[in-house]
Amino acid sequence: MAFSTTPDWFHLGDDEEIVWESRPHPIELGVAFPVAVVLAVLGLGVTAWGLTDDSGVVTAIGLLLVIGGGGTAAVRYLFWTNTRYVITTSELYKKRGVISRDVTQFRLERVQNTSLSQSVLGRALGYGDLTVFTAGSGDPELTFEHVPRPERASSVLSDHLAASADESVV
Repeated sequence: MAFSTTPDWFHLGDDEEIVWESRPHPIELGVAFPVAVVLAVLGLGVTAWGLTDDSGVVTAIGLLLVIGGGGTAAVRYLFWTNTRYVITTSELYKKRGVISRDVTQFRLERVQNTSLSQSVLGRALGYGDLTVFTAGSGDPELTFEHVPRPERASSVLSDHLAASADESVV
């Protein structure tokens, strides 16, 4: 999955290119998303039933279910689609936010260590967390949460960290 054009929240240098890009695994949508979708669909049915029986109360309940369920599903989806993780040949980016935007960026040369963790459910469904530690800090500086195929992201990051280290030695 690659960007067709470079997004406005980061800029590529002349010799820089995107080597990996993703959003969180759909599990990030949480249980609220499918529940909200079911409520919205149920609300459509209740609304239609209320309209055919000419019952204003049933129609109103149906419309409330549609609005509540649809609104909740839309908000969850917007937050999910507006979270991005990017690894370029020289930097790491994490972007979150719908209305306001929070972008965390690190140069690969600052990365000291990485950690990949997966729960049992994460291993079964193919997601995990990739954590980055930078020089001079014992605490994680950046975590890509619920990354799909995290071993791939970790491998790409490790390869580019090694290449970055080789370039700084030369």
